[in-house]
Amino acid sequence: MSLPLWKKNLYVVWFGSFATAAGMSQIIPFLPLYIEKLGITDTAEIESWAGLIFGATFFVSAIVSPLWGRLADKYGRKPMLLRASLGMCLIVFTMAFAQNVYQLFGLRLIMGLVSGYIPASIILVATQTPKTHSGWALGMLSTGGISGSLVGPLIGGLLSEYMGMRLVFIDTSVLLLCAFLASYFFVNEKVVVSKKKAPSIKEVWEMTPHVGLFLAMFITTFMVQLANMSIQPIITVYVKILSPGSTHLELMSGIVVAAAGLASVISAPFLGKLSDKIGPRRILVYSLLFTGVIFIPQAFVSNAWQLTVLRFMLGLATAGILPSINTLVKKMAPASITGQLFGYNQSAQFLGTLGGSLLGGHMAAAFGIKYVFFSTSLLLFINAGWVVASEVLVKKRERKIEAAAHSGLR
Repeated sequence: MSLPLWKKNLYVVWFGSFATAAGMSQIIPFLPLYIEKLGITDTAEIESWAGLIFGATFFVSAIVSPLWGRLADKYGRKPMLLRASLGMCLIVFTMAFAQNVYQLFGLRLIMGLVSGYIPASIILVATQTPKTHSGWALGMLSTGGISGSLVGPLIGGLLSEYMGMRLVFIDTSVLLLCAFLASYFFVNEKVVVSKKKAPSIKEVWEMTPHVGLFLAMFITTFMVQLANMSIQPIITVYVKILSPGSTHLELMSGIVVAAAGLASVISAPFLGKLSDKIGPRRILVYSLLFTGVIFIPQAFVSNAWQLTVLRFMLGLATAGILPSINTLVKKMAPASITGQLFGYNQSAQFLGTLGGSLLGGHMAAAFGIKYVFFSTSLLLFINAGWVVASEVLVKKRERKIEAAAHSGLR
């Protein structure tokens, strides 16, 4: 029995997302070391450049994501997969031969301009999958990126230690080339190129049903990513505080960081399937509330193993958030502007990543690490309330419209 087209494409872009995430996650942990290799020796300067170089890609990606979504609506999703994977492959390969930090910064800016394989794969899966299976499919797709992010740092660490940091960039470019080849030969998409002019931003919002709910989804994406990334940069520092004098600090930090990702890989398909049965809104609200609760005890742990257990529980819950948002956007978005609306959502995600990575470090330095956990929890509770309130307002408006229609018929 042959697989339906949407499922075949899902498995192909799952592999592409895995390869992309595995490649890109090899680079990020070693950026400060590479910056030092390029001639920056002062610790404060290294930290400053690392922040700029890390954030540059996400800042540019946030600006151009709606444009790529717009082109995806017009020319298809497959061309966006090919553009992103091949573009990133060439740029990352070039990074291996950077001679100074300015060249590396410039290449990271260009990277933001051409990147977007995983967002393009989300749009492809969202638009091709039947509504009855969209939660499962998007949950399954998310495990590709998460799995790659877990494997990547391990591969990067081994390559960097035994063969040099420049080879990490070359290896990443090879993985991105694999994503390109898989997408080119195995992704199938029937596209009718529209000759109509793409709608303007104003026209997009006029065509969008339930604008309030869409805004709630975009803000939720931003806040969730902000919350996650505010914690991410300081986890290793927190492990060091919890395990003073430990001879296996790097290993313990790796276990703590990997725990949430491993849990998400396990729970994402289950939560996706559950959202197809009970609705993605319920999964989203419950996941936000549970995640907010789990962040609080992380501020009071006394050792790294307690933190590992809580991070694992956190991963079980967070796995349901972004796939639920993507499922809701897919179900509410008109077919002609799906790509653009997903583009705006991806912009929110990139801005959340950028803002969170800056916020967490500064807040930890100013108030202490514990307050980062408290503020993150508060953000998630507020966000859950925002989603519920937006849905209530939409339902009230629909009832008013129905009542007015009935009175008009009389």
